[in-house]
Amino acid sequence: MSRRKLGIAVSVLTALVCGLLTLPALASSQARIVRLSDVEGAVEVDRSTGQGYEKAFLNMPITEGAKLWTKSDGRAEVEFEDGSVVRIVPDTKISFSQLSLADSGKKLSTVKVDEGTAYINFRSKKDSELTVRFGHESAKLTEPAHLRVNMQDTDATLAVFTGEVEVAGPSGSVKVGKKQSATFDLAASDHYELAKNVEPDPYDKWDKEQAQYHDHYYASNSYNGYPYSYGVSDLNYYGGFYNVPGYGYLWQPYFAGVGWSPFTNGAWCWYPGFGYTWVSAYPWGWMPYRYGTWVFVPAYGWAWQPGGWSAWNTVPAAVNPPNRFAPPQAPATGGHPTVIVGSGGTGSGAGSRRVMITQGTAGLGIPRGRVRNLPVLSDRVASRGSAMVHAAPSSVAPRFNAPRTMGSPGRMGPSAPRMSAPSHSAPSHVSAPSSRH
Repeated sequence: MSRRKLGIAVSVLTALVCGLLTLPALASSQARIVRLSDVEGAVEVDRSTGQGYEKAFLNMPITEGAKLWTKSDGRAEVEFEDGSVVRIVPDTKISFSQLSLADSGKKLSTVKVDEGTAYINFRSKKDSELTVRFGHESAKLTEPAHLRVNMQDTDATLAVFTGEVEVAGPSGSVKVGKKQSATFDLAASDHYELAKNVEPDPYDKWDKEQAQYHDHYYASNSYNGYPYSYGVSDLNYYGGFYNVPGYGYLWQPYFAGVGWSPFTNGAWCWYPGFGYTWVSAYPWGWMPYRYGTWVFVPAYGWAWQPGGWSAWNTVPAAVNPPNRFAPPQAPATGGHPTVIVGSGGTGSGAGSRRVMITQGTAGLGIPRGRVRNLPVLSDRVASRGSAMVHAAPSSVAPRFNAPRTMGSPGRMGPSAPRMSAPSHSAPSHVSAPSSRH
């Protein structure tokens, strides 16, 4: 074996051992995590650490017992493993009273809307069940449905955009069909009114835009090796897969470059039972840090290799790092404070209209879905060093990137050779999903 291949083999073995030491034992437990997938404006989270509410960061893991609170200018989105989402608008509080796994393997989730307005888009897989609680009522979702829950001082209204939702409460059960709504009196718990229409809300358009983004980018150029759906849309929007000789299929963000490191922007957040967990500041930074490994490819730079789906990483694994590379290490501090690294946790940048993109930013600061043709723009930035672009306002329906086609991939680095794009079948090296998460 050559010295270089031996070095790579040792690096891989070391990363695997370190990964085993840092992974929570979720494969044999009932614990689950979901993703804080979008943060706009002032959003706070209570992570059940005893610290109360604190600043929320994009890509924070949400665990059972967590609470989210959007202030007067805040919006947020939480994405579940099957791609279902909960979105909340300003002045809203929700709590995640259940994020567990049944003995059968079914994922059980319960979200309580304490005040404000929440949108729920349940995509429904056979192994998922989501219960929405509001006031005295609850709705158990087992089939696809898109709905809105609004909590006022005296009443609560559930409006259904698609699907059919059965609501249970003190007054019994009521079925609310597509384009229908039901209003429940919070004082008289046995009284409700069913209407055959849905009153529009100012944030309906925002919710629809976000749904379109997920629908488009999950479907376009999707990589079928994933056992989970959360984060897939962002991977497809902010980067692409490439077939790298000797390494297989790897994913790399646009605007990366050979000198870019995936570990320079984020935060270390403490979670009871799991310890310090790395939270990436990048808008695509969920799946590449929770699963698989980061591989450094000479002349191409860092890229993510999927795998390791049976448990999630608290500390990202790095393979074949360059010389003088300092691997990500959890802080050894008392009291478990949140530790910011680089630019720290960020939001989606949804308020930005003019965006300066430079090589090495890897999508940081690009509002999702609002800048067109990132693959083409990435090639331009790689050759010129930077580009100023205009982002569409969030009130305008997104104009989607044209996905890469076979034979027309992007670069992995400013001077790297072209590589063939992957097919839509899963590479053979991707691990089969575990029956438990």
